[in-house]
Amino acid sequence: MIDLHYAPTPNGWKISIMLEECGLPYLLHPMQLGRGDQHQPEFLKLSPNGRMPAIVDRAPADGGEPLAMFESGAILIYLAEKSGRFLPAETRGRFEVLQWLMWQMGGLGPMLGQHGHFLLYAPEKIAYAIDRYGREARRLYGVLDTRLADRGYIAGDYSIADIACFPWIMTHKAQGLSLDDYPNVKRWYAALRARPQLQAGLAVGKQEKQPMDEQARKIMFGVDAPAHAQAQQ
Repeated sequence: MIDLHYAPTPNGWKISIMLEECGLPYLLHPMQLGRGDQHQPEFLKLSPNGRMPAIVDRAPADGGEPLAMFESGAILIYLAEKSGRFLPAETRGRFEVLQWLMWQMGGLGPMLGQHGHFLLYAPEKIAYAIDRYGREARRLYGVLDTRLADRGYIAGDYSIADIACFPWIMTHKAQGLSLDDYPNVKRWYAALRARPQLQAGLAVGKQEKQPMDEQARKIMFGVDAPAHAQAQQ
């Protein structure tokens, strides 16, 4: 059994989708980010960076003590290896997938996260930040659109690269982006959206999502976070 510490956000959806796609049994531990669950000492033992998702595998392959893990990309790799799915074993295919997973972790997610923050949540609308991250978001969509021009999935067959990228592309409307401008992404997005297991992963914890009030905003964006958490942001 895998414990999933989770909230329904793009990084959280990566792991709930993966667990559903792999058919691995898991126990959901919902988190309320707006009340600061991510800063609690018991969670920081699992995720020192104070960010969800995190998992605890109660039955790791080595037969040892429960294994805790944070960082969504690392968790995807771990679950792929545990299940034997969505990450090729042979060298070329494996590293094709891992390159695009790293692209998502280092580029697509952080840049869309910054764009979304300055566009939607920042108390002050800073034109330079909105323009800078908006241009980078559009550039990254263009990279993905070019990649998908002659293939159905990002790297070979459906893989953790697709699972990692999809939840961030799902935010396109909130980001003020139209998939009509990226026809290959639009086709890929529709194909993935139709997968029953992906839909099941998106539904996990949906009822737990809370509206963001001013106090939640302060906690999530570091104003009222503990000193160690603010230093890590």
